[in-house]
Amino acid sequence: MSTGNHDTLVYRLAQMLVKLNQGEKLDPQDLADEFGVNLRTIQRDLNERFAYLPLEKTNGRYHLDPTFLGQLSTRDIERFASLAGIRGLFPSLTDDFLRDIFDTRIQAALLVKGHSYEVLAGKEHLFVTLEKAIVTRHHVSFDYQKEEGPKHYGKVAPFKLVNHKGIWYLAGRDVDKLKTFSFTKISDLRILDSQFDADPGVDKMLKEEDGIWLGEDKKEIVLKIAKEVAGYFKRRKLIANQVIEKELEDGGLIVSAKVGHANQVLPIVRYWIPHIRIISPEGLQAELEHELARYLDGSVARQGKEVRA
Repeated sequence: MSTGNHDTLVYRLAQMLVKLNQGEKLDPQDLADEFGVNLRTIQRDLNERFAYLPLEKTNGRYHLDPTFLGQLSTRDIERFASLAGIRGLFPSLTDDFLRDIFDTRIQAALLVKGHSYEVLAGKEHLFVTLEKAIVTRHHVSFDYQKEEGPKHYGKVAPFKLVNHKGIWYLAGRDVDKLKTFSFTKISDLRILDSQFDADPGVDKMLKEEDGIWLGEDKKEIVLKIAKEVAGYFKRRKLIANQVIEKELEDGGLIVSAKVGHANQVLPIVRYWIPHIRIISPEGLQAELEHELARYLDGSVARQGKEVRA
């Protein structure tokens, strides 16, 4: 689904939720005419996308169970419209799972940033099991597939499942260090008997963090942005936790970012070369240039072998 189509869908669903929340009785054909879609689309909205809502049907019109009228806040409406429009975002696609979203205990286990998603078919049970561990605050153990091979984690405190730019991650504490784990790389998950205490500080950090690199000890990286690309950084944050420190006389910028890992910044720097330069920490720019030089040398060597072959 394209971003434009998705935004249109979520808007339609949100407007329908507003009407339902206000006690209106919705006629499918009237809705089809209002939103410029066919009747079948509206019927799918009401019967499939809103299947988890306590809807009632009287004389062909749909309305919310009176006990739920006015219970949805603006934020709730935005959230549920998005969930209904992107059910594939959640690996467990049952209506029971979506009903659970109304439960604040379950809401606290999930944090969604963005509307795209990865396919998690076959891992629904693992997802729900991990969700239960988060809600009940039980430690978990699991195997994790790293690039260098599998690693076993014997006791992790799972704080939240975070969806960042379509990818699900587990945010948790391993011994005394906050870490993120790609959900699809987790296997052989077990819930342990031991429990951990809630940490409001971690919840706050997860909500405020732009990326998925967690760390209580942040490092500051300072960049000089050339005037040719400064406009892009003014319009929106291209770097996690980006702050514009100064606008230079030549139209450039000095930008800082407090990050848990340099990889939150380096991909953007590489993309905008030669228009970005790392000012601090000292030595990081030299490391980046050395890395690029090695890549170019290797690329030239490979091309030479191909020509001789």
